[in-house]
Order: sequence, then C-alpha cells, then structure tokens
Amino acid sequence: MDTIRVQEISQIDQRTLGITWTDGKKSALDVVMLRRKCPCAACIDEWSHEPRIKPEDIKDTVRPVKVESVGLYALTIHFNDGHRTGIYTFKYLRELATPS
Repeated sequence: MDTIRVQEISQIDQRTLGITWTDGKKSALDVVMLRRKCPCAACIDEWSHEPRIKPEDIKDTVRPVKVESVGLYALTIHFNDGHRTGIYTFKYLRELATPS
C-alpha cells in the first residue's frame, strides 16, 4: 500500500496552510491550531502525553515562516514565535486537517 504524502503546500491566507495530497485530496490547516497541537517533547510530555503548554500561551498572531520536509513522512514548521521542533507526520496532519 502506498503512503499518502504531501504533494504541494500553499499559504491560503495568513492563518491557513493548504495541503494537496498525493491522493488528490486537499486540506486546510489553521496555523494557530497547528502550533497549539505541536507534538514535540517541549509541548507534550513524553510519558504522560499531557500538554506542557496551555492554548492561551500561543498567541493568535503566530505564523509559519518556513516549512521543511522531514524525510518522506513528515513536515517541520518554523513559527514566528521561534518554535521549530515539532515533527508533524503526514498521518497527524491528515487527522488535524479540515477538507477544503
């Protein structure tokens, strides 16, 4: 079975990233939600899986400044608040996404 991957990333507006997947589906992702749902160890406790940050700690003005591919399975997003350690697997992004 082929893994569904990101084919294209676009910035729809200041708060929304668009993803086109290799299966032809398109998704929209709110960038503030992405930052608040960051799966890295600084944001989520590795053992309890409880959040280490509160949603209100992330400002509504947070924006991506750079998006990079991580191998063939994920993306990392550099945010304007300096955060950049989250690895968002394609599967996780699909779970978070709103169909567009």
